[in-house]
Amino acid sequence: MLRITEIKLPIELADTLIHQDDQIKAALLKRLEIAENELISFSIFKRGVDARKSHAILYVYSLDVEVKNEAKILAKFKKDPHIKPAPDTQYKFVATASAVRGEPVEPFNPSTSSRRTEPKRPVVVGFGPAGIFAALILAQSGFRPIVLERGKAVRERTQDTWGLWRKHQLNPESNVQFGEGGAGTFSDGKLYSQIKDPKHYGRKVIQEFIKAGAPEEIIYVSHPHIGTFRLVGMVEEMRKSIIALGGEIRFQSKVEDIEIAQGEVQGVVLQTGERIATNHLVLAVGHSARDTFEMVHRKGIYVEAKPFSIGFRIEHPQSLIDQARYGKSYSDDLLSKLGAADYKLVHHATNGRSVYSFCMCPGGTVVAAASEPNRVVTNGMSQYSRNERNANAGIVVGITPEVDFPDHPLAGMALQRQLEGQAFVLGGSNYNAPAQRIGDFLANIPSTKLGEVVPSYTPGVQLTNLDTALPEYAISAIREAIPAFAKQVKGFDLPDGILTGVETRTSSPIRIKRDDDTLQSINTKGLYPCGEGAGYAGGILSAGVDGIKVAEAVALHIVNKG
Repeated sequence: MLRITEIKLPIELADTLIHQDDQIKAALLKRLEIAENELISFSIFKRGVDARKSHAILYVYSLDVEVKNEAKILAKFKKDPHIKPAPDTQYKFVATASAVRGEPVEPFNPSTSSRRTEPKRPVVVGFGPAGIFAALILAQSGFRPIVLERGKAVRERTQDTWGLWRKHQLNPESNVQFGEGGAGTFSDGKLYSQIKDPKHYGRKVIQEFIKAGAPEEIIYVSHPHIGTFRLVGMVEEMRKSIIALGGEIRFQSKVEDIEIAQGEVQGVVLQTGERIATNHLVLAVGHSARDTFEMVHRKGIYVEAKPFSIGFRIEHPQSLIDQARYGKSYSDDLLSKLGAADYKLVHHATNGRSVYSFCMCPGGTVVAAASEPNRVVTNGMSQYSRNERNANAGIVVGITPEVDFPDHPLAGMALQRQLEGQAFVLGGSNYNAPAQRIGDFLANIPSTKLGEVVPSYTPGVQLTNLDTALPEYAISAIREAIPAFAKQVKGFDLPDGILTGVETRTSSPIRIKRDDDTLQSINTKGLYPCGEGAGYAGGILSAGVDGIKVAEAVALHIVNKG
């Protein structure tokens, strides 16, 4: 099998998300300089977009190709970096419950594999993307994990989340942050990442999502997304798969304590007082489990502060972003193929701070993402269609422990709480969010009325001056960045655009440091920090990948000890 990259075709020749097979085949035959009878088959591995303004917009394909005389073709194009043998992207299980020391490890097959009784089953705390994939891989490998999720099942959780959005009522244990599916459930459902992935774990994540009901094109489009409504059903299907393989999932089961003896995990204690024994604890709690972070630190488990970012959500008319990004190529036909346009922006401010766009949601909404009483925090969300009126993104400023919160491993978390508490007061102390027109923000005057952009945040907004919502260094950096971004995206400084505060949950403020080889805590054996909350991921795809890595580490440790 060959991997052929950089096959480019004009987008106007495509009827849908991809070109017709005969169009791709013609380009492929021309590229390889072969006759049609020498081509056995081909499939699309990846489809990207080349939208540089110097030429017409192109679809760019990477193809997996089977040909006659493969060796001859490789020899002919041996200096061509775009014609190479296709890598093996098939996921392979590293260990199964049926394996014992000295025996070969084979992929798990639920119809033929026997399950070795494990008196202390692995426990996964948290059922967001990292926890889901840690549990799924352990279940597929026959280890029958127990999953403990403090929140509710996804549909009950959705009702509680709407309680905040529509009625100003926050449930601290069931909200945007806590519950089945994790924070990623109420987001754009983006499935791309810049992590290094030499073992193609990301493809395993995508394949499992498709099995659970995601649209099939996410396997090949370069920037796939799913959207919130589809994620709900997919999470339920993945839960059913874990249970069918012997896993156990318990909702409203908050872990209050981790039992440790002689530096090794012995079990967990739930809020109800129940104790569950285990020597393999996957801690995949997400970036907002602040009470868990405090408990982990009290237990003496090594925790360190890590960088994150703070800022606002910014909203523009989606049509403004579409026209700015697609330029002269903008048309209804183009929108039907490429969908609502996005952007990714970075500015290095004169005060030394970096300002960048975060979690851009085309055709989406700004949502209330608080998980603690009397605090306001924002996030962005889109449905699969991305057809809402506004585009939104976080415009955030990087901060570091060394400069901004050097005193304590949990000081970054304290800063988040402080800023979210201030936002609650600025918004009217009723879970409304403080907001300001972009023009007024740049002029440093309070907003008193809205313009053409209607803020999408629910429960609602309180117009004000955001000048005190963030530290001065962040405000000045954002004020400098917005006009700079307008040079890249025309109209980005639209006076009637809206800023809504505050955005503080860009990533975890802490890292529960782990050993690079075993993936266990550096000072607590049997504890496997995992995913975004532990400081090892940033988004759905990277969290899922980290869940797979940790599950493999747990499986190997169980097998080698057994």
